[in-house]
Amino acid sequence: MGAEHQITAGFMPLFDSAVLAAAGELGFAAREGIDLALHRETSWANIRDRIAIGHFDLAHMLGPMPLACNLGLTPLASETIVPFSLGLGGNCVTISNAVWAGMVAHGAVPDLDPARAGAALGAFIRERAAAGREALRFAVVHPHSGHNYELRYWLAACGIDPERQIEIVIVPPPFMADALATGRIDGYCVGEPWNSAAVAAGTGHIVTVKALLWRNSPEKVIGARKAWAEQNPEALAALLRALHHSARWCQDPANRAELAALMAQPGFLGQEAAIQMPILTGHLRLGGGAQRTVEDFFVPFDKAANFPWKSHALWFYTQMVRWGHVAHTPENLAIARDCYRPDLYRSALKPLGVALPGANAKVEGALKVATPVGSAGASLVLGPDGFFNGQIFDPDQIDAYVDSQKTTLGEA
Repeated sequence: MGAEHQITAGFMPLFDSAVLAAAGELGFAAREGIDLALHRETSWANIRDRIAIGHFDLAHMLGPMPLACNLGLTPLASETIVPFSLGLGGNCVTISNAVWAGMVAHGAVPDLDPARAGAALGAFIRERAAAGREALRFAVVHPHSGHNYELRYWLAACGIDPERQIEIVIVPPPFMADALATGRIDGYCVGEPWNSAAVAAGTGHIVTVKALLWRNSPEKVIGARKAWAEQNPEALAALLRALHHSARWCQDPANRAELAALMAQPGFLGQEAAIQMPILTGHLRLGGGAQRTVEDFFVPFDKAANFPWKSHALWFYTQMVRWGHVAHTPENLAIARDCYRPDLYRSALKPLGVALPGANAKVEGALKVATPVGSAGASLVLGPDGFFNGQIFDPDQIDAYVDSQKTTLGEA
């Protein structure tokens, strides 16, 4: 008997495509009647364009990218929706050994603390500027990426102006470690395994991680062409159920070795399995012999990791406004709010009786400890979600938040 649904999906060679990869490779999609064709891409721009022209029905996407598509920030207009999140966290900021040495001279220690690392980096940047040296060059994976916005958020909160005191360039994730090794860039923010790869090569040092900048924060999502989703509601719902089962499997520590081996294959990451383990265990080698274990470094399933919170989309929107990528208007705000689709997630998963958040949005940064919340179905616990600088993002107070970000550096 053939599959009921044919779905074509794009992905980038990053570990946080694991839920999508495992759904296709380990039978979760097939069990839901889906023939899932996965296509590895080389850049986020390719993913964006191939969704727009209909090569892909859906794809592994950067959290802010569907917003950019819907807000008219992309070369090819395409309405894209987000019915599923592929996990929380998973990114790091990695710098060259030379920059790390400069930071150490200003008090940096290998503990991943964002505030301490940011203070040392700021002092090093000012020292270089006083000596007439050129600005450090940091790479991110795409202009409309969580990486760009979290790097800027971190730097600004630490008193570093990301517009004037450093240079930010775009480099595809698989090229980051090589670009650092050859001196083309001084640092980067990217998902695993491309941080651990630089540490393993002896050319980079991890200075902080997304999981400490904003705990249990959004990263990659499933972006689906809105027209396809509306024409194929049963196929989309079946895929969301397959991804749910895949994510639960990926979260289970008993499956780590099998998942690392899957992602190590040339068709996915092409990096040895040992390089995949840091994101699965949270135990990171930072460089220079230093190691650190980070709680909730990457969360593929637990703590409502797959729920497409509208507050996540709206935080990304405020950063797009902050850095001049889009104007803050009632129309743009409405487009951003409508991009993430918890209604589709709920309707697909309701038959499974699993925990479903009762709300569509939440105040971000308010939870200091793991907290049970109201939900339909099974009980649901959300993880701590604090920003490292103690800020709160209330999605019902967007105007005030946008205004607050126009103030001086150091307040983010």
